Amino acid sequence: MKLILENGLEIKGKSFGFPGSTSGEVVFNTAMTGYPESLTDPSYKGQILILTYPLIGNYGVPSSETEDNLLTNFESEKIHVSGLIISDYSFDNSHWKSTKSLAKWLDENKIPAVYGVDTRMLTRIIREHGTMLGKIVFDNQYPDSDINSAVNPAADVSTKSKITYGSGSNKILLVDCGVKFNIIRRLLKRNTTVIRVPWDYDYSNDEYDGLFISNGPGDPKICAPAIQHLSKAIKNDKPIFGICLGNQLLCLAAGGDTYKLKYGHRSHNQPVIRNGTNRCYITSQNHGYAVNPASLNDDWSPLFTNLNDDTNEGIIHKKKMIFSTQFHPEASSGPTDTDFLFDLFLENIAKYKNS
Repeated sequence: MKLILENGLEIKGKSFGFPGSTSGEVVFNTAMTGYPESLTDPSYKGQILILTYPLIGNYGVPSSETEDNLLTNFESEKIHVSGLIISDYSFDNSHWKSTKSLAKWLDENKIPAVYGVDTRMLTRIIREHGTMLGKIVFDNQYPDSDINSAVNPAADVSTKSKITYGSGSNKILLVDCGVKFNIIRRLLKRNTTVIRVPWDYDYSNDEYDGLFISNGPGDPKICAPAIQHLSKAIKNDKPIFGICLGNQLLCLAAGGDTYKLKYGHRSHNQPVIRNGTNRCYITSQNHGYAVNPASLNDDWSPLFTNLNDDTNEGIIHKKKMIFSTQFHPEASSGPTDTDFLFDLFLENIAKYKNS
Protein backbone atom coordinates (compact mmCIF):
# COMPACT_ATOMS: atom_id res chain seq x y z
CA MET A 1 0.00 0.00 0.00
CA LYS A 2 1.27 3.51 -0.72
CA LEU A 3 0.44 7.19 -0.47
CA ILE A 4 1.11 9.28 -3.58
CA LEU A 5 1.22 13.07 -3.20
CA GLU A 6 0.49 15.46 -6.06
CA ASN A 7 4.17 16.49 -6.11
CA GLY A 8 5.03 12.91 -7.12
CA LEU A 9 6.34 11.70 -3.75
CA GLU A 10 5.43 8.06 -3.03
CA ILE A 11 5.44 6.73 0.55
CA LYS A 12 4.96 3.03 1.24
CA GLY A 13 3.10 1.63 4.24
CA LYS A 14 0.87 -1.21 5.39
CA SER A 15 -2.92 -1.48 5.25
CA PHE A 16 -5.02 -1.78 8.42
CA GLY A 17 -8.42 -0.45 7.34
CA PHE A 18 -10.57 -1.11 4.30
CA PRO A 19 -8.63 -2.87 1.50
CA GLY A 20 -9.26 -0.22 -1.15
CA SER A 21 -7.96 2.98 -2.72
CA THR A 22 -9.05 6.58 -2.24
CA SER A 23 -8.06 10.19 -2.88
CA GLY A 24 -8.38 13.53 -1.13
CA GLU A 25 -6.70 16.60 0.28
CA VAL A 26 -3.87 15.49 2.59
CA VAL A 27 -3.89 17.30 5.96
CA PHE A 28 -2.42 16.67 9.40
CA ASN A 29 -3.68 16.86 12.99
CA THR A 30 -1.26 17.08 15.93
CA ALA A 31 -3.71 16.04 18.69
CA MET A 32 -2.65 13.19 20.99
CA THR A 33 -6.16 11.79 21.53
CA GLY A 34 -9.63 11.92 20.03
CA TYR A 35 -9.50 9.92 16.82
CA PRO A 36 -13.17 8.74 17.10
CA GLU A 37 -14.25 12.39 17.31
CA SER A 38 -11.89 13.58 14.55
CA LEU A 39 -12.78 10.84 12.09
CA THR A 40 -16.50 11.61 12.48
CA ASP A 41 -16.06 15.40 12.26
CA PRO A 42 -17.85 16.51 9.04
CA SER A 43 -15.22 19.23 8.57
CA TYR A 44 -12.84 16.47 7.35
CA LYS A 45 -15.08 15.59 4.40
CA GLY A 46 -12.93 14.70 1.36
CA GLN A 47 -9.62 14.75 3.25
CA ILE A 48 -6.93 12.18 3.92
CA LEU A 49 -5.98 12.70 7.57
CA ILE A 50 -2.49 12.28 8.98
CA LEU A 51 -2.37 11.80 12.75
CA THR A 52 1.05 12.93 13.98
CA TYR A 53 0.80 11.26 17.40
CA PRO A 54 2.75 8.02 16.87
CA LEU A 55 0.50 5.49 18.66
CA ILE A 56 -3.06 5.17 17.36
CA GLY A 57 -5.76 2.62 18.11
CA ASN A 58 -4.72 1.74 21.65
CA TYR A 59 -8.12 2.60 23.18
CA GLY A 60 -10.27 1.17 20.39
CA VAL A 61 -13.66 2.56 19.38
CA PRO A 62 -16.55 3.26 21.79
CA SER A 63 -20.17 2.11 21.53
CA SER A 64 -22.94 3.70 19.44
CA GLU A 65 -25.13 4.70 22.38
CA THR A 66 -27.32 7.79 22.00
CA GLU A 67 -28.68 10.62 24.11
CA ASP A 68 -31.11 13.31 22.91
CA ASN A 69 -31.17 11.47 19.54
CA LEU A 70 -27.43 12.11 19.11
CA LEU A 71 -24.60 9.59 19.18
CA THR A 72 -22.86 10.10 22.53
CA ASN A 73 -19.30 9.19 21.55
CA PHE A 74 -19.06 10.54 18.00
CA GLU A 75 -19.43 13.89 16.24
CA SER A 76 -21.71 12.70 13.44
CA GLU A 77 -23.38 9.51 12.26
CA LYS A 78 -20.46 8.27 10.15
CA ILE A 79 -16.76 8.63 9.35
CA HIS A 80 -16.11 11.56 7.00
CA VAL A 81 -12.39 11.32 6.24
CA SER A 82 -11.45 9.75 2.90
CA GLY A 83 -8.45 7.95 4.38
CA LEU A 84 -6.18 7.73 7.42
CA ILE A 85 -2.36 7.81 7.67
CA ILE A 86 -0.55 6.94 10.93
CA SER A 87 2.84 5.86 12.19
CA ASP A 88 2.21 2.92 14.55
CA TYR A 89 -1.07 1.03 14.84
CA SER A 90 -1.91 -0.68 18.14
CA PHE A 91 -3.47 -4.04 17.27
CA ASP A 92 -4.36 -4.61 20.93
CA ASN A 93 -6.83 -2.07 22.29
CA SER A 94 -7.95 -1.66 25.89
CA HIS A 95 -10.56 0.70 27.28
CA TRP A 96 -13.71 0.14 29.32
CA LYS A 97 -15.79 1.86 26.61
CA SER A 98 -14.19 0.03 23.68
CA THR A 99 -16.49 -2.22 21.63
CA LYS A 100 -14.28 -2.84 18.59
CA SER A 101 -10.86 -2.08 17.13
CA LEU A 102 -10.10 0.97 15.03
CA ALA A 103 -9.20 -1.32 12.12
CA LYS A 104 -12.59 -3.06 12.24
CA TRP A 105 -14.44 0.27 12.43
CA LEU A 106 -12.56 1.64 9.42
CA ASP A 107 -13.19 -1.55 7.46
CA GLU A 108 -16.92 -1.42 8.26
CA ASN A 109 -17.06 2.15 6.97
CA LYS A 110 -14.90 1.37 3.89
CA ILE A 111 -12.15 3.81 4.87
CA PRO A 112 -8.63 2.89 3.67
CA ALA A 113 -5.90 3.36 6.26
CA VAL A 114 -2.10 3.08 6.24
CA TYR A 115 0.37 2.53 9.08
CA GLY A 116 4.16 2.26 9.13
CA VAL A 117 4.56 5.77 7.69
CA ASP A 118 7.04 8.37 8.92
CA THR A 119 4.32 10.88 9.75
CA ARG A 120 6.82 13.39 11.16
CA MET A 121 8.59 13.54 7.80
CA LEU A 122 5.29 13.71 5.93
CA THR A 123 4.01 16.53 8.14
CA ARG A 124 7.20 18.53 7.61
CA ILE A 125 6.75 18.21 3.85
CA ILE A 126 3.19 19.56 4.07
CA ARG A 127 4.28 22.38 6.38
CA GLU A 128 6.96 23.38 3.85
CA HIS A 129 5.00 22.95 0.61
CA GLY A 130 1.44 23.43 1.84
CA THR A 131 -1.60 21.19 1.76
CA MET A 132 -1.58 18.85 -1.23
CA LEU A 133 -3.89 16.40 -2.94
CA GLY A 134 -3.01 12.75 -2.61
CA LYS A 135 -4.03 9.16 -3.26
CA ILE A 136 -3.95 6.04 -1.14
CA VAL A 137 -3.33 3.16 -3.55
CA PHE A 138 -4.08 -0.42 -2.49
CA ASP A 139 -2.80 -3.36 -4.55
CA ASN A 140 -1.99 -0.99 -7.47
CA GLN A 141 -5.70 -0.21 -7.90
CA TYR A 142 -5.87 3.55 -8.42
CA PRO A 143 -8.99 5.44 -7.26
CA ASP A 144 -11.55 6.41 -9.89
CA SER A 145 -11.32 10.16 -9.22
CA ASP A 146 -8.47 12.54 -8.57
CA ILE A 147 -10.05 13.83 -5.36
CA ASN A 148 -12.77 12.29 -3.27
CA SER A 149 -14.81 15.37 -2.40
CA ALA A 150 -17.98 17.12 -3.49
CA VAL A 151 -18.04 20.45 -5.34
CA ASN A 152 -19.64 21.82 -2.18
CA PRO A 153 -18.74 19.47 0.68
CA ALA A 154 -20.82 21.51 3.16
CA ALA A 155 -23.94 20.71 1.14
CA ASP A 156 -22.93 17.05 1.10
CA VAL A 157 -22.64 16.73 4.90
CA SER A 158 -25.53 19.03 5.90
CA THR A 159 -28.87 17.68 7.06
CA LYS A 160 -31.41 17.36 4.26
CA SER A 161 -34.41 18.21 6.42
CA LYS A 162 -35.35 20.19 9.52
CA ILE A 163 -34.65 18.34 12.82
CA THR A 164 -35.65 19.52 16.31
CA TYR A 165 -33.80 18.64 19.53
CA GLY A 166 -34.81 19.39 23.10
CA SER A 167 -37.68 21.40 24.56
CA GLY A 168 -36.01 24.34 26.31
CA SER A 169 -37.35 27.86 26.49
CA ASN A 170 -34.66 29.39 24.24
CA LYS A 171 -35.27 28.64 20.57
CA ILE A 172 -32.04 28.28 18.59
CA LEU A 173 -32.08 28.03 14.81
CA LEU A 174 -28.92 26.12 13.85
CA VAL A 175 -27.73 26.33 10.23
CA ASP A 176 -26.03 22.98 9.62
CA CYS A 177 -23.02 23.31 7.33
CA GLY A 178 -21.51 20.14 8.84
CA VAL A 179 -22.29 20.55 12.53
CA LYS A 180 -20.48 18.54 15.19
CA PHE A 181 -22.86 16.83 17.59
CA ASN A 182 -21.17 18.34 20.63
CA ILE A 183 -22.25 21.82 19.53
CA ILE A 184 -25.86 20.63 19.78
CA ARG A 185 -25.11 18.92 23.10
CA ARG A 186 -23.60 22.12 24.57
CA LEU A 187 -26.64 24.13 23.48
CA LEU A 188 -29.10 21.57 24.88
CA LYS A 189 -27.35 21.79 28.28
CA ARG A 190 -28.46 25.42 28.40
CA ASN A 191 -32.27 25.20 28.34
CA THR A 192 -32.67 25.38 24.58
CA THR A 193 -34.71 23.94 21.76
CA VAL A 194 -32.40 23.48 18.76
CA ILE A 195 -33.91 23.54 15.28
CA ARG A 196 -31.30 22.15 12.88
CA VAL A 197 -31.83 23.22 9.26
CA PRO A 198 -29.97 22.62 5.95
CA TRP A 199 -27.02 24.84 5.01
CA ASP A 200 -29.00 26.73 2.35
CA TYR A 201 -32.28 27.03 4.29
CA ASP A 202 -33.99 30.43 4.12
CA TYR A 203 -34.90 31.31 7.71
CA SER A 204 -35.80 34.95 7.08
CA ASN A 205 -39.45 34.34 8.02
CA ASP A 206 -38.82 31.84 10.86
CA GLU A 207 -39.35 32.58 14.54
CA TYR A 208 -36.30 31.99 16.75
CA ASP A 209 -34.46 33.61 19.66
CA GLY A 210 -30.90 33.09 18.48
CA LEU A 211 -29.16 32.09 15.24
CA PHE A 212 -26.25 29.65 15.19
CA ILE A 213 -23.97 29.03 12.16
CA SER A 214 -22.06 25.75 12.41
CA ASN A 215 -18.66 24.45 11.42
CA GLY A 216 -18.21 22.53 8.19
CA PRO A 217 -15.84 21.59 5.35
CA GLY A 218 -14.60 23.39 2.26
CA ASP A 219 -14.21 26.89 0.89
CA PRO A 220 -16.75 29.23 2.55
CA LYS A 221 -17.15 31.23 -0.66
CA ILE A 222 -18.89 28.25 -2.28
CA CYS A 223 -21.77 28.55 0.21
CA ALA A 224 -23.45 31.49 -1.55
CA PRO A 225 -27.04 30.85 -0.32
CA ALA A 226 -25.87 30.59 3.30
CA ILE A 227 -23.98 33.88 2.93
CA GLN A 228 -27.01 35.62 1.39
CA HIS A 229 -29.37 34.50 4.18
CA LEU A 230 -26.85 35.47 6.84
CA SER A 231 -26.29 38.92 5.32
CA LYS A 232 -30.01 39.58 5.83
CA ALA A 233 -29.94 38.21 9.40
CA ILE A 234 -27.12 40.49 10.57
CA LYS A 235 -29.24 43.52 9.67
CA ASN A 236 -31.62 42.52 12.46
CA ASP A 237 -31.01 42.59 16.21
CA LYS A 238 -31.26 38.89 17.05
CA PRO A 239 -28.14 37.30 18.61
CA ILE A 240 -25.89 35.30 16.27
CA PHE A 241 -23.06 32.90 17.13
CA GLY A 242 -20.84 31.15 14.57
CA ILE A 243 -18.10 28.55 14.91
CA CYS A 244 -15.31 27.69 12.44
CA LEU A 245 -16.92 27.80 8.96
CA GLY A 246 -19.56 29.90 10.70
CA ASN A 247 -16.88 32.50 11.46
CA GLN A 248 -15.87 32.64 7.80
CA LEU A 249 -19.46 32.82 6.55
CA LEU A 250 -20.22 35.65 8.98
CA CYS A 251 -17.22 37.57 7.67
CA LEU A 252 -18.32 37.11 4.05
CA ALA A 253 -21.91 38.04 4.90
CA ALA A 254 -20.62 41.26 6.48
CA GLY A 255 -18.74 42.16 3.28
CA GLY A 256 -15.33 40.85 4.32
CA ASP A 257 -12.95 38.35 2.73
CA THR A 258 -11.47 34.93 3.52
CA TYR A 259 -8.39 33.09 2.25
CA LYS A 260 -6.90 29.61 2.31
CA LEU A 261 -4.18 28.86 4.86
CA LYS A 262 -0.98 27.15 3.73
CA TYR A 263 -1.63 24.00 5.77
CA GLY A 264 -4.41 24.91 8.18
CA HIS A 265 -4.86 24.53 11.94
CA ARG A 266 -5.81 21.05 13.14
CA SER A 267 -4.91 20.27 16.74
CA HIS A 268 -5.85 20.53 20.42
CA ASN A 269 -3.16 23.01 21.38
CA GLN A 270 -3.75 26.24 19.47
CA PRO A 271 -3.24 29.28 21.75
CA VAL A 272 -5.52 32.26 21.15
CA ILE A 273 -5.67 35.62 22.90
CA ARG A 274 -8.86 37.57 23.44
CA ASN A 275 -8.27 40.95 21.83
CA GLY A 276 -8.00 43.83 24.26
CA THR A 277 -6.92 41.51 27.12
CA ASN A 278 -3.91 39.51 28.24
CA ARG A 279 -6.03 36.36 28.57
CA CYS A 280 -4.89 33.35 26.56
CA TYR A 281 -6.91 30.19 25.92
CA ILE A 282 -5.84 26.80 24.57
CA THR A 283 -8.25 25.70 21.86
CA SER A 284 -9.25 22.81 19.62
CA GLN A 285 -9.15 23.69 15.93
CA ASN A 286 -9.87 22.18 12.52
CA HIS A 287 -9.90 24.55 9.57
CA GLY A 288 -8.10 25.27 6.31
CA TYR A 289 -9.43 28.80 5.67
CA ALA A 290 -9.23 32.03 7.65
CA VAL A 291 -10.87 35.45 7.91
CA ASN A 292 -9.06 38.61 6.83
CA PRO A 293 -10.17 41.01 9.61
CA ALA A 294 -8.77 44.02 7.72
CA SER A 295 -11.39 43.42 5.01
CA LEU A 296 -14.27 44.15 7.41
CA ASN A 297 -15.82 47.59 7.90
CA ASP A 298 -15.68 49.61 11.12
CA ASP A 299 -18.76 47.87 12.56
CA TRP A 300 -16.61 44.82 13.33
CA SER A 301 -13.62 44.03 15.52
CA PRO A 302 -11.35 40.97 15.86
CA LEU A 303 -12.44 38.98 18.90
CA PHE A 304 -9.56 36.48 19.18
CA THR A 305 -6.15 36.16 17.52
CA ASN A 306 -3.97 33.06 17.09
CA LEU A 307 -0.69 33.47 18.99
CA ASN A 308 1.21 31.10 16.69
CA ASP A 309 0.68 32.93 13.40
CA ASP A 310 -1.47 36.02 14.18
CA THR A 311 -4.39 34.76 12.07
CA ASN A 312 -7.92 35.72 13.00
CA GLU A 313 -9.75 33.49 15.51
CA GLY A 314 -13.07 35.31 15.76
CA ILE A 315 -14.97 38.51 15.06
CA ILE A 316 -17.57 40.55 16.96
CA HIS A 317 -20.00 43.30 16.01
CA LYS A 318 -19.39 46.52 17.92
CA LYS A 319 -23.08 47.33 18.48
CA LYS A 320 -25.08 44.14 17.92
CA MET A 321 -25.03 40.82 19.79
CA ILE A 322 -23.20 38.99 17.01
CA PHE A 323 -19.90 37.14 17.36
CA SER A 324 -18.05 34.09 16.06
CA THR A 325 -14.95 32.02 16.68
CA GLN A 326 -12.61 30.19 14.32
CA PHE A 327 -11.74 27.62 17.00
CA HIS A 328 -14.10 25.05 18.57
CA PRO A 329 -15.33 26.03 22.06
CA GLU A 330 -17.39 22.82 22.17
CA ALA A 331 -14.12 20.80 21.95
CA SER A 332 -14.85 17.05 21.64
CA SER A 333 -12.11 16.35 21.42
CA GLY A 334 -9.75 18.83 23.03
CA PRO A 335 -9.63 21.50 25.77
CA THR A 336 -12.79 23.14 27.08
CA ASP A 337 -11.26 26.52 28.04
CA THR A 338 -13.75 28.48 25.94
CA ASP A 339 -17.00 26.63 26.71
CA PHE A 340 -18.14 29.87 28.41
CA LEU A 341 -18.85 31.32 24.96
CA PHE A 342 -22.05 29.27 24.84
CA ASP A 343 -23.08 31.02 28.07
CA LEU A 344 -22.31 34.38 26.44
CA PHE A 345 -24.57 33.44 23.51
CA LEU A 346 -27.42 32.54 25.89
CA GLU A 347 -26.86 35.74 27.87
CA ASN A 348 -27.24 37.68 24.62
CA ILE A 349 -30.47 35.83 23.91
CA ALA A 350 -31.80 36.72 27.39
CA LYS A 351 -30.95 40.39 26.76
CA TYR A 352 -32.73 40.29 23.41
CA LYS A 353 -35.84 38.65 24.82
CA ASN A 354 -35.98 41.18 27.64
CA SER A 355 -35.40 44.20 25.44
